Amino acid sequence: MTTVWIDGKFYDRETAVVSVFDHGLLYGDGVFEGIRVYAGRVFRLEQHVRRLYHSAKAIWLDIPMPQTEMVDAVRAAVARSGLAEAYVRLVVTRGVGDLGLDPRKCPRASVICIVDKLTLWSPERYQQGLTCLTSPTPINHRESLSPRVKSLNYLSHILAKIEGIVAGVDEVLMLDPTGFVAEASGMNLFTVVDRTLRTPPSYAGILKGVTRDAVIELAPAAGLTVEQTPLNRYDLYTADELFLTGTAAEVVAITTLDGRVIGSGVAGPVTLDITRRFRELAQRGG
Repeated sequence: MTTVWIDGKFYDRETAVVSVFDHGLLYGDGVFEGIRVYAGRVFRLEQHVRRLYHSAKAIWLDIPMPQTEMVDAVRAAVARSGLAEAYVRLVVTRGVGDLGLDPRKCPRASVICIVDKLTLWSPERYQQGLTCLTSPTPINHRESLSPRVKSLNYLSHILAKIEGIVAGVDEVLMLDPTGFVAEASGMNLFTVVDRTLRTPPSYAGILKGVTRDAVIELAPAAGLTVEQTPLNRYDLYTADELFLTGTAAEVVAITTLDGRVIGSGVAGPVTLDITRRFRELAQRGG
């Protein structure tokens, strides 16, 4: 069942509430992580929690519990939910304050852990792949808001997602302000060319995804090399395969981008092999 943990107390979907004066609601002032549960085990929980605390430190947000307690709280919420396969949303907001911007008016951050089910794509879509377009809305400039901070403010990505919805495609790709490819609306990107995986480097304005890191780790055993390098749209159009990685989506192919058919037009052999290897890793506990 859906389980929500807020500042040490458990709630269900109907009873879980936050204050209208919480700066996470008023200003998007906070950070979060999306985490998966496979066979009752939380996938790479420590890595996700570490990234959460790094995001919080970057925005001058003090999380009112040590990382070990956060790990225990997530596991307790998962156990209470009874869900063997689940999605966890771990959120830290600046907390309750006044209607001004000053974070000093928020004496204590609020911690929220939601355990529920989430399915982005049907099994058929993982075989067929996704249709995509390049969004005219770029990601935030990395010196404005670092992409390494997984913040509660996703409005630029939501605007890009809306553009994809209006155009009737499954997903969108976003460019950085200089025109290089950055990421999808909530996923990292890989190209496949001659047994080489290429992905934008973390310094180039992307979130350094946990699933992305797992795929990079899996590549050598699959006979693949990995290059973290800037990519433009030509590199994507002419790739043998394209795929996206993310906690909710796992690994999913792009088979049409901006009206161009990518590869054979269905999920390619490298993408399917990486998908299989990733799911085996996840079932083993990561």
